[in-house]
Amino acid sequence: MTATTTSAARLRLLEQLGADGVVMDGLDAGSVKEAVASARPDAIVHEMTALSVAHNGKPNFRHPERLAATTNRLRTEGTDHLLAAAEATGVSYVVAQSVATWTEVSDGGPVSEEDPLPSQEVGPKMRPMVEALRRVEDVVGKAGGAALRYGAFYGPGANNDLLELVRKRRFPLVGDGTGYFNWVHLDDAANATVLALEQQAKGIFNIVDDEPAQVRDWLPYLAESAGMRRPIRLPKWLAQLLAGEMVKIVTQGRAFSNAKAKRELGWELRYPSWRQGFKEELG
Repeated sequence: MTATTTSAARLRLLEQLGADGVVMDGLDAGSVKEAVASARPDAIVHEMTALSVAHNGKPNFRHPERLAATTNRLRTEGTDHLLAAAEATGVSYVVAQSVATWTEVSDGGPVSEEDPLPSQEVGPKMRPMVEALRRVEDVVGKAGGAALRYGAFYGPGANNDLLELVRKRRFPLVGDGTGYFNWVHLDDAANATVLALEQQAKGIFNIVDDEPAQVRDWLPYLAESAGMRRPIRLPKWLAQLLAGEMVKIVTQGRAFSNAKAKRELGWELRYPSWRQGFKEELG
């Protein structure tokens, strides 16, 4: 296995995790082509993002377009570079990351893989994020690969930034807290990815746990599990002044169904519910 990083300082960590590390710039076609040609892999797993505090500084909820700007390019330009390198090197299969959120569902039921990511329903600052994800799903699907709509990750190191916001009481419970989040433990996400690779699965798969959770349920539980104070509550109108378009995520998020991944990939979850996972990870 060859794993890529943008920092030479992380090569040692990748080696400790069992991979051959290589420095690659996902936005540089030459860098991507060289990395893929050198590794000559049987398949490519595209997980490139730039969402960390190290890349973007402290999150500014009023400006999600700043947080996602480089990631959007990695999901458009970077995907193109990977697919071109795959074709040039004879790699026949690609798995790419998508996200389980923001979908149009006219009947209000659980979101399936047939439901599209939203288009005009999101605000102008978040629209480029959604359009980038839609493009990943489209081009990877046309190339005969799989796009995995991962839920929100949790597990060792996966949500340290969120825990810090909760600790400082900067992640409030907005309004009635009825928007849904779809969680998945890192171990389960990795397992689903391996299954997709082994089976060379095609199309879109929702990689989420069995219990889509409204914010009013998971947020206080997370704080309690981590030994933190209960989150404060804000009215929706005030939260919109402070966080703008991002408020829709916590007030209008939809529940996703993982039935297809279980049925077609044979995916079995180690952590079927975030309740179990939060308690084990944070308790």
